[in-house]
Amino acid sequence: MNLLSVATSSDSGNGFHAPSIDEFYPEVIAFAGTPFALNRIMLIRLIVVAVLLVTFWLVSNAFSKSIKTKNFVPSKFQLLGEIALNFVRTNIAHDQLGKKDGDRFLPLLTAIFFIVVGMNITGIVPGFNIAGTSLIGLPIVLAVAAYLTFIYAGLKKHGLKFFTNALFPAGVPLPFYLLVTPIEFLSTFILRPVTLALRLTMNMIAGHLLLVLCFSATSFFLFEAQGFFKAFGAGTFLFGFVFTLFEMLVAFLQAYVFTLLTTVYIQLSLADEH
Repeated sequence: MNLLSVATSSDSGNGFHAPSIDEFYPEVIAFAGTPFALNRIMLIRLIVVAVLLVTFWLVSNAFSKSIKTKNFVPSKFQLLGEIALNFVRTNIAHDQLGKKDGDRFLPLLTAIFFIVVGMNITGIVPGFNIAGTSLIGLPIVLAVAAYLTFIYAGLKKHGLKFFTNALFPAGVPLPFYLLVTPIEFLSTFILRPVTLALRLTMNMIAGHLLLVLCFSATSFFLFEAQGFFKAFGAGTFLFGFVFTLFEMLVAFLQAYVFTLLTTVYIQLSLADEH
């Protein structure tokens, strides 16, 4: 007897069911057959958006109240909100774009960062158990927002020279433009948004599948496997716990990377060589 045979048979006949890509296409739970069809992932997204809006409203209201009352000693909640907002402002926006341009694009960068964090973290929230960014639709929307923003930034500062300088870099011998220009077009105007969306989606898909695999195996070994094979449940549970902590890190890291790359693309559009 080996682990494969144990994992595919049991007294109850249920066996071990490995996670599949079908989990990212849950059944419609409301408004079926309409453009507003609502499934579990869409419901999670709506809840996250609502939580973010309420949280930002409370933080903004706390700031306003402290200014009106001239009480400049922040509460714990206000301090936490200030630390979170300053992280994006200082470590991403100002660090890459400087104070003037950083503040100019800060609303977009802040929205992207917290939307990605909020949508990612639901992958480890009990009851949700899947990231709102695990379907590519939302990452595409965020990538398009980043794409339009860095093109707008380049056009705003350099006009149509933004495109000519991006596609025809200075100092390249004329015959080499036949090779360089298609590469620059592909890397600047195609691959940037595509890689932003795919990187985020693939990380969330992989994380979800790993967690489902670990905890499904734990359930199988503890409740269906026989004899000493039940002991494997402790090992798969430990792996699941470790991967949960890792996914928490990945949720923040992917938000940081997505926002940072958006900022870098904006900075490249504003660079003097354009």
